[in-house]
Amino acid sequence: MAAEMLHFHEMGFDDRLLKAVADLGWSQPTLIQEKAIPLALEGKDLLARARTGSGKTAAYAIPVIQRILASKQSVREQEVRALILVPTKELGQQVQAMMRQLTMYCSRDVRVADITGKSDLSAQRPILMEKPDVVVGTPSRVLAHLSAQNLVLHSSLEMLVVDEADLLFSFGFEADLKNLLCHLPNIYQSFLMSATLTEDVQALKELLLHNPVILKLQGSQLPDSSQLQQYGLKCEEEDKFLLIYTLLKLRLVQGKTLVFVGAVDRSYRLKLFLEQFGIPACVLNSELPVQSRCHIITQFNQGFYDYIIATDEQSLADPAAAPPPTAGKGKKKKKKNTDKGGRAKDKEYGVSRGVDFQNVSNVINFDFPMTVESYIHRVGRTARADNPGTALSFISHTEIGVLAEVEDALTGDKSDCVLKPYEFKMEEIEGFRYRCRDAMRSVTKQAVKEARLKEIKQELLNSEKLKTYFEDNPRDLQLLRHDKDLHPAVIKPHLRNVPDYLIPETLKGVVNPLSNRRKKKKMVKSKPDGVIKSSFKNIQGKNPLKSFRYSAGRNRKDTPVKS
Repeated sequence: MAAEMLHFHEMGFDDRLLKAVADLGWSQPTLIQEKAIPLALEGKDLLARARTGSGKTAAYAIPVIQRILASKQSVREQEVRALILVPTKELGQQVQAMMRQLTMYCSRDVRVADITGKSDLSAQRPILMEKPDVVVGTPSRVLAHLSAQNLVLHSSLEMLVVDEADLLFSFGFEADLKNLLCHLPNIYQSFLMSATLTEDVQALKELLLHNPVILKLQGSQLPDSSQLQQYGLKCEEEDKFLLIYTLLKLRLVQGKTLVFVGAVDRSYRLKLFLEQFGIPACVLNSELPVQSRCHIITQFNQGFYDYIIATDEQSLADPAAAPPPTAGKGKKKKKKNTDKGGRAKDKEYGVSRGVDFQNVSNVINFDFPMTVESYIHRVGRTARADNPGTALSFISHTEIGVLAEVEDALTGDKSDCVLKPYEFKMEEIEGFRYRCRDAMRSVTKQAVKEARLKEIKQELLNSEKLKTYFEDNPRDLQLLRHDKDLHPAVIKPHLRNVPDYLIPETLKGVVNPLSNRRKKKKMVKSKPDGVIKSSFKNIQGKNPLKSFRYSAGRNRKDTPVKS
């Protein structure tokens, strides 16, 4: 007989922690939390594999906080007791936000510091000298502070967490991690959290864990077909742009959508292409400042934007460490990593991995990912927790090999996880092809280059010069938008509207394009049009600076006027 589910209040937590959990609206633990938290509180090392969106962050954050609160009752000395290693800055900020929420009622007893940002080591030194209880950082940044003796762990560290462990080595952190271990004590508790169990995770397990409990929860690495619908569509370059235009402009894709591309130039090319049709979208890539990237993610989660074009760049630190690329695409990718313009890419960037995009309805792989792990992490941005989601992948002939690998991996997990063919009659949208070609002609290499520079300049201004202003005026930060038109390409106004004769017959009953809305608005405006004009004239007439006719003078008509 199966045991009943354990509830949070039955796990022996501090009352302040329970209150914070209740404020977050968590009525009962997820499967990973139910299994991992009791083992962690017993002091056991853990290797946990659970799919994205299953609550892994809270599964280690709650026991870390509980153990610190318990130790504070007997030991009053302030020390760094927990270190959380993450592969990307975005994930670091997200982990810190989660820790802050959970320590809302015990923030004096459990202090958390995020050192993943781009600040100088000297700027972060005062924070670390106060010895926060929990430090969140990337391996390279933590190692830099250890080498500078801003951070000392060899005598105080009790818990080490490696989040998204399957990504640390692929982000080029293997050497940093091995060097970092020399600064840690001989005995400490370790948690490895991962969406996939790769060879890298096995290597980390040998390095960090001592007699671990291995939790392999939820046999599939992605939700099943009742929660996540996965589709594939084989198409070439021009058809990709035609399809994305049709799906977004005719509103065939509903809800918040992440569109993944494989290179920075591709993201700007796609943004400029969509601008031609009046479709606003944000761009997320490694060249943007970290504050801007995190602000874009926050606003997207708050519902400011519907579409984000995210660049999923792999092995930014060392292009040679990337997995063998598929024919034709890999060479191009290598060039992007060694940027011609000399713009520095952030090797600690990653939005397809671990970052909690909230309420994402759809993921579109405009460029198919280069590895199975990358596919799982991308698609894992939707259908999180118990929410439904859809993943649509565009697959060119050069990407068929990776598609086969993905299908083999997913079929090994569950038979219903294979990508279903996306039934779309391309002949019905042929009428849109000339419009797409017209738009693509405007999006030249020079336009992409100018857009890239303009965006980086704008975001640097927003991120650096206005940082102190926004700290004092947080409401104004809400007004800062990242989906504005860049306009380096020639905008053709007629492309913004969709003529009725171009809409396929099968979609006319479903689609309500923007052109129809505008017509309705014009019909509404036409009724009071005359009233608005006449009232405007009256206002002009009443202005004594423009006319001698003044309404107040009408009351004196019966009084004699001197000639």
